[in-house]
Amino acid sequence: MKNIVKIACLIFVSTGLQPTKSNAQRNLIDSTAIARINATLDSFVEAGAVSGVSALVYEKDKEAYFNAFGMADEESGLPMERDTIVQIFSMTKPVTGVALMTLHEQGKFNLDDPVSKFITSFAKLKVATGTDDDGNLVLVAPKRPMTIRDLTRHTSGLANSNGLPLVGPLLEKADPMNPGNTLAQAVNRYSQLPLWFHPGEQWAYGPSVDIQARLVERISGMKFSEYLIEHILGPLKMTETRYHVPEADRDRMAGVYWRDEDTGELSRKADEHDFNTKPVQLTPGGWGLTSTIDDYMRFARMLQNEGELDGVRILEPDTVRLMATNHLSDDITERSWLPSKGQVGFGIDFAVRTHPPASDEESAGAVGEFFWDGAASTMFWIDPKNDLTAVLFVQLRPFDKVGLHKAFRDAVYRPRN
Repeated sequence: MKNIVKIACLIFVSTGLQPTKSNAQRNLIDSTAIARINATLDSFVEAGAVSGVSALVYEKDKEAYFNAFGMADEESGLPMERDTIVQIFSMTKPVTGVALMTLHEQGKFNLDDPVSKFITSFAKLKVATGTDDDGNLVLVAPKRPMTIRDLTRHTSGLANSNGLPLVGPLLEKADPMNPGNTLAQAVNRYSQLPLWFHPGEQWAYGPSVDIQARLVERISGMKFSEYLIEHILGPLKMTETRYHVPEADRDRMAGVYWRDEDTGELSRKADEHDFNTKPVQLTPGGWGLTSTIDDYMRFARMLQNEGELDGVRILEPDTVRLMATNHLSDDITERSWLPSKGQVGFGIDFAVRTHPPASDEESAGAVGEFFWDGAASTMFWIDPKNDLTAVLFVQLRPFDKVGLHKAFRDAVYRPRN
């Protein structure tokens, strides 16, 4: 077995410092940085921490870095390449958020509108607060209605795990995200479940973005997948970002590798591609898309360019800035694992860096950047301060237990000597 600890001998330790004002005008990605990123990513493959990894960085609207290491599919001998197709999981969420905000620009809704204004089944939501002497759930009316803003910043109160007390067993029985459900059926099932906290009182990652996708359908009158193609994927020429991968392209799909927590060994699951290759009804807003690294970079560059790419405008600059602004007030103190992302708040389907790293233990980055990642350890970020956009593709589960994200970020931002 290859030892993951070997990585520590092959990559640097980040200082966690940000570029100074004097060097911020200079490119971060020079020949030294390229060599540093190469060594960093290659080290994870050599150590057996990942099967394959690729990264693409644009700086000042020009490609500054691309490379790929290792294998996308070891069993078939498929190397990790530029046209490798990966499952992006929760990197679907920002795409959904952009789709929703195109409708916001048209004046079709306000962020503080109640969700029930557009999905009437949410009008009778209750919050589970405990059980009575007979073991029955105690349900109370929410202190205020769930709003669209709650959906966009993950403060909705929707049940997000079968393991939750009180509401978890009900979620498991309802099985809203069964691939056989349509998006409408899935969202209706969520609306029949009790919330596990009052809207606006906690940050808790979960199915909120799936409800956003249904809002897109309700407001636009189009199927969500069709709306994405017509208003985002098509105009941006993201022809390989999709839910269903046609048979002709499946030989480019990367395998999803699961890391054993005890041994570090990587293995595969037989059904890993089923959702994207078999007929399914569901088109989630929170996960499910596949993409190539160049395709997703087009989406990221559009956001970096404040809503426009190659003469095609998807969003207005003010809308992008709104999405990249922290919407979590300080009184929302319960934030689950969000603090593990560093000194961040949360905007509209993005984490937003509000302060520089407090220590070397945090990943490097710049205040004002907005970003997200996916369950198979993919990630991307947009750094307006340095005019830089980065996308990292890998297929590793559970989510980044090997420190890949921090190492890559530190390799990009490490200050020059």
